[in-house]
Amino acid sequence: MISLFGLFGIFIVLMLIAGIYYIVATLNLIRVLIGIEILMKAATLSIILAGYLGGNSALAQSMVITLIVIEVEIMVVVGGVVLNVYRHNHNIDTSELRKLKG
Repeated sequence: MISLFGLFGIFIVLMLIAGIYYIVATLNLIRVLIGIEILMKAATLSIILAGYLGGNSALAQSMVITLIVIEVEIMVVVGGVVLNVYRHNHNIDTSELRKLKG
């Protein structure tokens, strides 16, 4: 029988696969943002699981708080870039970004 930590590990791997799939398989920039967000949440869960298994949950929690702050900053900057791409191009398709070459 699989333990609860094994289930968490399987869930983390599935989240990593889903995030990578969202980034690689789509042409929509919003979906790419969602994929990055899923990858960051999988990293957060893996840090929490490693901290709990290692017996140092306080360090893991402080690292996760730092990761969440960095994640929010990344999402704000990339969201601004996507918004400016939409304003300039009237489309958020990544195949259309090749037209922006100077």
